[in-house]
Amino acid sequence: MMAGVTDYELAREYQTVNYYRSGGAAKLELNRPASLNALDEQLSNDLQAALDEVAGDPGVRAVLLTGAGRGFSSGADLSSGLAEEGPPDLGRRLAQLYHPIIRGVRVMPKPVVSAVHGAAAGVGLSLALASDLVVAAESGYFLLAFVNIGLVPDGGSSLFVPSRIGFSRAAEMAMLGERISAKKALEWGLINRVWPDEEFTARVDELVSKLADGPTRSYAGIKRELNSWLYERMEHQLEVEAGIQQELGRSADFAAGVAAFRQKQQPRFTGA
Repeated sequence: MMAGVTDYELAREYQTVNYYRSGGAAKLELNRPASLNALDEQLSNDLQAALDEVAGDPGVRAVLLTGAGRGFSSGADLSSGLAEEGPPDLGRRLAQLYHPIIRGVRVMPKPVVSAVHGAAAGVGLSLALASDLVVAAESGYFLLAFVNIGLVPDGGSSLFVPSRIGFSRAAEMAMLGERISAKKALEWGLINRVWPDEEFTARVDELVSKLADGPTRSYAGIKRELNSWLYERMEHQLEVEAGIQQELGRSADFAAGVAAFRQKQQPRFTGA
């Protein structure tokens, strides 16, 4: 057993998020494993409530975000909220569901660690990269999946990805929509650590334990500095993303992309 590994106990069970505590460490586990923790309205609302709870609890000194089952998060749930008549209101969906989560992670005066096993795709990748530290199991992978259904990166990923790995690699991830292995993500600087699958849980717990025992006010000050340096432009970037996504949500390419995804077929894009 590694030093600092913690034993978590269930503190609160939301409908789609489990909140665990171990001393000053909190673990928020996305809990829709049947959908690979795809974000629907319920999960988004539960996660926001859980983030608010841990942010407001002075006993919580470090926060871990993870996913139940086979992956971290496969992104937005394409079977949820997109069945209304006419084009979906993607701008409103971003503003109401996802942006409060991204802001909550960034402004929380406590270190937040995302632990990725399996997929971190679409807005699931955005959520992971909003954290202060991102660690992954060797089997984990990262995917800016938006282009595969005719959309653009959102949830802040158009800021988070290039700020971590530069324009060229960000353009490659965004335009090609290909999986990036955990090993390559580490080499590129997209994430902070990669550990063997069999060691992953223990290593993650050790890291979060170390942060929970660390200088809390120092961590809060570091986040304020980094936010001032880079993320002051986050609000503007979220608005840009929402505007473009709203436009593309009305496109024939998006409709074709979602239909092909649901039918497990290759989409045929026409540029319309």
